[in-house]
Amino acid sequence: MAKIAVLGYGTIGSGVAEVLRVNHDLIAEKAGEEIEIKYILDLRDFPGDPLEDKVVHDFDVIANDPEVSVVVEAMGGVEPAFTFAKQALLAGKHFATSNKALIAARGADLFEIANEKGLNVMFEASVGGGIPIIRPIFSSLTADDILEISGILNGTTNYMMTKMAEEGSDFDDVLKDAQQKGYAEADPTADIEGHDACRKIAILTSLVCGKQVDFEEIHTEGITHISATDIQYAKAMGRAIKLLAMSRKAEHGYAAMVAPFMLKSSHPLFSVKDVFNAVFVNGNVLGEAMFYGAGAGKLPTASAVVADVVDIVRHKGAGNQMGWSKEKAVLADEKELSFAYFVRTTVDQAAVEKVFGEVEYVSAGIEGEIAFVTPVMDGAAFAAALDQLDGVLQCIRMD
Repeated sequence: MAKIAVLGYGTIGSGVAEVLRVNHDLIAEKAGEEIEIKYILDLRDFPGDPLEDKVVHDFDVIANDPEVSVVVEAMGGVEPAFTFAKQALLAGKHFATSNKALIAARGADLFEIANEKGLNVMFEASVGGGIPIIRPIFSSLTADDILEISGILNGTTNYMMTKMAEEGSDFDDVLKDAQQKGYAEADPTADIEGHDACRKIAILTSLVCGKQVDFEEIHTEGITHISATDIQYAKAMGRAIKLLAMSRKAEHGYAAMVAPFMLKSSHPLFSVKDVFNAVFVNGNVLGEAMFYGAGAGKLPTASAVVADVVDIVRHKGAGNQMGWSKEKAVLADEKELSFAYFVRTTVDQAAVEKVFGEVEYVSAGIEGEIAFVTPVMDGAAFAAALDQLDGVLQCIRMD
């Protein structure tokens, strides 16, 4: 019997316990032995909970117990999660986590320790919740030169964009609705400003290039400036606005960004709605592939965590060397990437054409402004042109 410890008994931690209980026999069959939670680390007590007798308040109890072979972290945040993860590995225990903040910031440190010790660090649930994407990139697409990874990696913002598109609602209204439904936190900053998606694309880019990508160096825009008027124009063009996390191979390496995009109907991510996530991968040999599913939530995320635990138990004694080195990746400037841009402005067509030349005008019945789509140009050229145009109300990349 494999005995594990779960750090944190909130949404994900309790979900792990539930998945292990509901699918106990199936999981035991796939792992080759039963998996049992021996400890739950939390500051709180849980009177009446079926696992209340498993709760401990001191991590040393877990670190010093040789029966515990796997530590599952479901606390969130970088600290004390990193300290506990490091101690677990140094004590000879495998480690699995759903914590994107931890992996984005300190993943390389954990992989280094794990590789030295012949242990596993598994983190499938850190990107895309229940969508399998980490393992396919690491093991199934190793023959490919990955040219692009683009994804809708935040269910909250995708839900909000879907509501705005389908109901014509304003940003503030859909944010309140998302909070009432539990999709958005009381402080939604990490979601709506793109920070959550930024950490996830940093993880995917690190995995692809084999080096540590600093998420703080990724150009990141949120959706707070997207209005119902922008949605009207998108509809008029048969497009949808989505918050994309993108990493594309450019001349000087991978260029990564998080920003709203107007997607055409033929784009693989156009039809991804509500709280669902999707990751689009383009390889030089594979071509295009897409991974789609529930990107968050208690049980989908917990399912991915338990799948990592099963993988660890099934291959105990063999470190998988997953991850990337501590060497820092040098990202290309996102302005190297070329797109057409949608622009709204209060100036006249003559002023627009003086700056951008021939453009495509867009009509959505909005008075007091004009809107147009630029030719395809790199980000540096667009920024230089935009500086010459007065009265700019909005600009959104198109893909």
